Amino acid sequence: RVWIVSPYFVPDASVISALQLAVLRGVDVRVLLPDRPDHLLVYLAGFSYLRETVAAGVKLYRYAPGFLHQKVMLVDDGLAMVGTANLDNRSFRLNFEISAVVADRAFAGAVERMLERDFAQATPVGVEDYEQRAFPFRAAVRIARLLAPVL
Repeated sequence: RVWIVSPYFVPDASVISALQLAVLRGVDVRVLLPDRPDHLLVYLAGFSYLRETVAAGVKLYRYAPGFLHQKVMLVDDGLAMVGTANLDNRSFRLNFEISAVVADRAFAGAVERMLERDFAQATPVGVEDYEQRAFPFRAAVRIARLLAPVL
């Protein structure tokens, strides 16, 4: 499994490919995003990746209770990452970020329990969540996608 939590989801092509390849190998790939944005432009840009990631089998969820600002990744049963890096180009190429990768089953188990509680409060996202939006929203999403490389 690969479970990812990030407040921003503006992945580059290599991240999308890695997620898609993991799904093709049978990995349970989940991404948990906030339902309430703190940066509208980044939120809209994130919507532009919804169709291709969901169509590839990545399970996207929106966390409803409030803004979700954690940056966490859980891999299988023994590896967890926590830190400051978002799933966006700024974190990967511009900002100074730090993340701790912990190879410890007990720590990964604690992260798993935390994420299970978070996913239980989240709503699955489907392609229809984008397609059923009004035209002005979809147009804003497409414009935001153009800015994705600098977000």
